[in-house]
Amino acid sequence: MMSLHGSCLCGGIRYQIDGELSGAMFCHCQKCRKANGSAFAFNAPIAANNFKLLSGAELLQSFASSPDAKRYFCKNCGSPLYSQRSSAPEILRLRLGTLDDDIAINKVAHIFVGSKAAWDDIHDDLLQFAERPE
Repeated sequence: MMSLHGSCLCGGIRYQIDGELSGAMFCHCQKCRKANGSAFAFNAPIAANNFKLLSGAELLQSFASSPDAKRYFCKNCGSPLYSQRSSAPEILRLRLGTLDDDIAINKVAHIFVGSKAAWDDIHDDLLQFAERPE
């Protein structure tokens, strides 16, 4: 079984994932742009039971960005780590920029391109969806 490791910017939170990453998506919605301070978030769904905090549980903070979703981040450095929907608690959407391991990632699509920033140009051949695909 594959184990991946990651951390926040200050290194206070460290985590391990036991298992494979699912297909990653670039999310261009306004909430992801605001939460990441960038044109998009690069996320991959993982099974919540495959995610283990190794250190920094006391630094993990959450923000309810919608009635169904919480975004988890380091309260010390602000690094976004993952999000979780109450309607699907078994899945975390990992912010792939927090991975410490250099691995190949299966990039599958751009989502919420219908609400992407006007100055954000997409320059690849991945599938594009106006919202979240079914």
